[in-house]
Amino acid sequence: MVLTAVLGGLLSGVSQVLGPTQKKAQDLDTKKQILGAIPAEKEALGDMEAEEILARYNEVIFSEVTDYQGNLVDTNVKGGPMVAEEVNIEKNYKVPVEDRLFPVFKYSANGEESYILPVYGAGLWDAIWGFVALNPDLKSVKGISFDHKGETPGLGARITSDDVQERYRGKQLYNDNGEFVAITMVKGEKIPEDRLGPNKVDGLAGATLTANGVNDMLLNYIGYYQKYFDKNVKGGAVSLNNQ
Repeated sequence: MVLTAVLGGLLSGVSQVLGPTQKKAQDLDTKKQILGAIPAEKEALGDMEAEEILARYNEVIFSEVTDYQGNLVDTNVKGGPMVAEEVNIEKNYKVPVEDRLFPVFKYSANGEESYILPVYGAGLWDAIWGFVALNPDLKSVKGISFDHKGETPGLGARITSDDVQERYRGKQLYNDNGEFVAITMVKGEKIPEDRLGPNKVDGLAGATLTANGVNDMLLNYIGYYQKYFDKNVKGGAVSLNNQ
């Protein structure tokens, strides 16, 4: 009992000491992923130190939070200012969609603009997530960044590779009838582009369940932002028929 109490105290102390450092590391990683959804920014990240990344983020990203109805949320549950970067997407994913908070990240630099939306879902073994950068027309993808907690190395874990993420660039979220269909990663791999069309990307050989998780994640999460676009962006977006 004494040993348990001592070890428990030590672990608690270590947690308190390392907590702020871990939070800073998580904050840096999240901001890198957000910037990484923009192709031009992603290329520069590899040569930047942590402080440079944070400074760049503050320079080119403006953020806000919306609820499911598309209303902007200015205060948190404690009455303080709402900070998009502090919204825990993982925790929000576990509550009914009507009660979730949805961060929005607006990118603007050198005349280039984009809306960056977080997405979250389930892969084969555990959580998958990412950030999708939309072109100003809100109908096509500028860039994308994916991450995961436990997908299989060499198979589902390839969603983090540049090769896979670049497949989404320029792809369309709507079909020819103006219906929201998101972007589908097909089954199989090395399929010619002319057979894929504007709403599909090449698949992951041996990782169909991870691909299905990515498909569901994009279809669901991007759709949740429709009311935000309708209320807060001039012209809104094309109506989502699946919502």
